[in-house]
Amino acid sequence: MNLHSLQSLRMVYSLKTAFIADALAMPVHWFYRPMDIELAFPGWIQQFEAAPDFHPSSIMSLHSKRKGGRQSVDTSKKTAIEVVGNVILKDKAQFWDKPSIHYHQGMTAGENTLNAHCARLMMRVIANSSQHYDKKKFANAYIEFMTAESPQHPDTYAESYHRGFFANFAQGKKPEKCAMKTHDTASVGGLVTIAPLVFSEYLKGANVSAIQISCREHLALTHPDESLMRACDHYVTLLFGLIEAPNQEAAKALLVKTGKDSLGLDITALIKRNLADNQVIGPLFSPACYISGAWPIVLYLAYKYLNDPWDGLKANTNLGGDNVHRGNVLGTILGLQSGTVADQWFEKLLDHKVIEQEIDALIHNANPTKLK
Repeated sequence: MNLHSLQSLRMVYSLKTAFIADALAMPVHWFYRPMDIELAFPGWIQQFEAAPDFHPSSIMSLHSKRKGGRQSVDTSKKTAIEVVGNVILKDKAQFWDKPSIHYHQGMTAGENTLNAHCARLMMRVIANSSQHYDKKKFANAYIEFMTAESPQHPDTYAESYHRGFFANFAQGKKPEKCAMKTHDTASVGGLVTIAPLVFSEYLKGANVSAIQISCREHLALTHPDESLMRACDHYVTLLFGLIEAPNQEAAKALLVKTGKDSLGLDITALIKRNLADNQVIGPLFSPACYISGAWPIVLYLAYKYLNDPWDGLKANTNLGGDNVHRGNVLGTILGLQSGTVADQWFEKLLDHKVIEQEIDALIHNANPTKLK
């Protein structure tokens, strides 16, 4: 196998592992007390599971259906259109007002959440063009996807950035002006669509700086936050390096450098403390969606479990919090170094056949000469 084939295969494994991580964590997404995970799933999550009916930490009923953020801080007019039910999630609004209902209610084992479907959308948009990333094309496809009369995904919940975007869109704003900044704009969920963009641009010959600019333009559509964009810059650099890393020692060195450069975090020193994962995630870094906690958790787990990616994905899942979006990023990183998870679990995803076609189209259409 030549070098380009190896790099392309790594990207395939990476994307497959990201979708696996998303589906694995889905049933316990935003469980903030890990023991609630064990109560709901005795023996903890070990495989794909359906979303349970009861969610002990759910606050979906507190979120605004008219815009991003919570109802308690929603200053929009009460007569404003309810985005959830009328513009997006047209068949799901009735679930939002019920206490303790699961964010992904009704989803079955091996199904992917909304943001993962947005990553699939990114792959389709890119694969249908021989040009470099075009934010207008993605924005138009995103609007069509989210506002479709017939649901294009199985999810019930949409993060603040989706609701904020479509609240502005419903008021007639242009797509490039629809981003809404809320308390959780700097969220790890913003990084879920980044890897397909990075891989495509890499195969098209773009350098790190150019890819970082494209990713910032993409984030500006929905996540206009400089702290998230800075984290994304480091994520791009890390992915670029991992694509070409000759071995796991080199990959670990990249993770250490990324920790120091992006956070001033000494990952090796943290690992040497030999703490249990639940003494790191929670006490040291917040398991919530905010990038300030999620990014160091991803780097820590990636380093610790680089040699055993399946255990890494299970650990991420059973630590709770925003384990779905954090897991997507973690899976992307781990999959670049190992195909073991993808080989064993990808075909258990509900939509694996279609997802595989989308991944293949993304990689092949980006630069087919690199696959020869």
